[in-house]
Amino acid sequence: MPEAYVWFVWSLGLLLVWLAVFAFFSTARGRMLRASLLTMLFGLSEPLFVPEYWNPPSLFDLAQKTGFDIESLLFCFALGGIGLVLYDIIFRVEHERMNWTEQHDRHHRFHFWTLISPFIVFSLLYFLTDMNPIYDASISMFIGGLAALWCRPDLKRKIWVSGTIFTLFYFLYFIPLALFMPGYVERVWRLSALSGILLLGVPAEELLFAFTFGMLWSSYYEHLAWYKLKVQSGRE
Repeated sequence: MPEAYVWFVWSLGLLLVWLAVFAFFSTARGRMLRASLLTMLFGLSEPLFVPEYWNPPSLFDLAQKTGFDIESLLFCFALGGIGLVLYDIIFRVEHERMNWTEQHDRHHRFHFWTLISPFIVFSLLYFLTDMNPIYDASISMFIGGLAALWCRPDLKRKIWVSGTIFTLFYFLYFIPLALFMPGYVERVWRLSALSGILLLGVPAEELLFAFTFGMLWSSYYEHLAWYKLKVQSGRE
């Protein structure tokens, strides 16, 4: 396959996973779609990562010419929906609205600030440090996840377990790229500016991103919209 199409096909593959989840789990559809439309906008941040983190050949050479590309929008769209509902599907989670007393617990005094903390931290790290932007993003999402833990201790299990689940999912999804396109990772990722650690061909930074994204994003719906988990089968 020409390398110009690899990023596009990889993004489409993730979109197919999204479509399968959307088709078979009707109770998750509304949340998935809203989350995906929101995270798709993060695809517009691609110029922050090209070429500092990676430099993927893209359709019409858009990434190289502008920093923006179509693939990032597709990839972020699919990533957001899957990341939001993966835990809920595996553990058969349902939601119920938090009551007034719960919403005014002392932990929620900084509700708004905990929600936007990842954006604040990323901005500070990006403009005040010389770290690669993938580390800025991962650190900011990790801190956002910790802020969510403080504000919503009832979501502790979901936050940590989701980070692990999403890392495993992303790792398994990434392996075929490294397996069937030998040398692609080495040519596209700027490994000299990173740790250089590859796990079965997967850059360690990709797994760091997956874990922190899974931590943060899995609980964002409940945190933002004042919902709590109601687990079936008597589970806590």
